[in-house]
This record gives sequence, C-alpha cells and structure tokens, in this order.
Amino acid sequence: MENKMREVKIEKVVLNIGGTGEKLDRGYILLERLSGRKPTKVKATRRIPTWHVRPGLEVGTKVTLRGKEATEILKKLLPAVDNALKEKQIQDNFFSFGIHEYIEIPGVEYIREVGILGLEVTAVFSRAGKRVERKKIKRGKVRKMKVSREEIKKYVQEKFGTEVLK
Repeated sequence: MENKMREVKIEKVVLNIGGTGEKLDRGYILLERLSGRKPTKVKATRRIPTWHVRPGLEVGTKVTLRGKEATEILKKLLPAVDNALKEKQIQDNFFSFGIHEYIEIPGVEYIREVGILGLEVTAVFSRAGKRVERKKIKRGKVRKMKVSREEIKKYVQEKFGTEVLK
C-alpha cells in the first residue's frame, strides 16, 4: 500500500490573459465564458516606462479554478495543444502552456465581441499536508513536499493521456 501523504494532486489551475484597455475587457469576457467564474483584474505594482506601465494600471485578468473544476478545465484545454507538453514547460510543482487562439479549444466557438485572443494556463500541484508549511501559527518544517518534474510527467500521462515531448 502506498503512502497517502505522498499522493500528488492538482491544487489549482490559473488561466490568465495579459493586456490593457480594450484587450483587457475582451480577455475578461473570454475567461468568464471559458471558466464560468468571475475573473479578477491584475494591477501593476512597478513602473516600467518603456512599456508605459505605472503602478495601479490594470495589466491583465486571471481566474483560478480548484478541485473538480480544475481537472475538468484541464481535460478541456489540453487537446488545444494536441495533448502534448514540452519538457521545458514542466517545472517543479507546476506546468504551464499557452494557447495561441481560443478557437483551437474543442467545443468553443468564435465569440464576436472577443475576436481572436490567446491565453496562458498554469496547473499547480501539491501533496496532502502542504498547508502546514503555509500557515502562520505553528508553522512546521515540512520536507519532501516538492512535487518533482518526473512525478508531474507521470501524473499527466496517467490522468490525461498527455504526451511529454523532448
């Protein structure tokens, strides 16, 4: 019997779209339609003069999905990238991939008010007991909580039938 505390699970899936002005509004509508949730707008914290970014300027929108919703959205979005991930897209504790145009997602039709837009998807993994490391009171020194690249590759291949490319 395997140790239940070593089991890998999806903690959350974050969908995000960067942009300002009209692109931000279009991204907000798209994320709302894809996830069925209300997205939040992300504000800049630093000044970047060359990109005309100042603190407080809205520079993107994101939505976080957890639990069963996270697994379902991954099953829906992975076929948009031919159910394949590159090895460099997988890091310790998470993997990320981009979808160039949302119309590549199976079952999603063109939305006139959105136009053509892409998005980024990040899936974060954890183990049971990760909260002990995060909590403020009685914080514990938890070792071996990191989910390695190999474990993520194995999980993705088993659960979603995703191929990992070199």
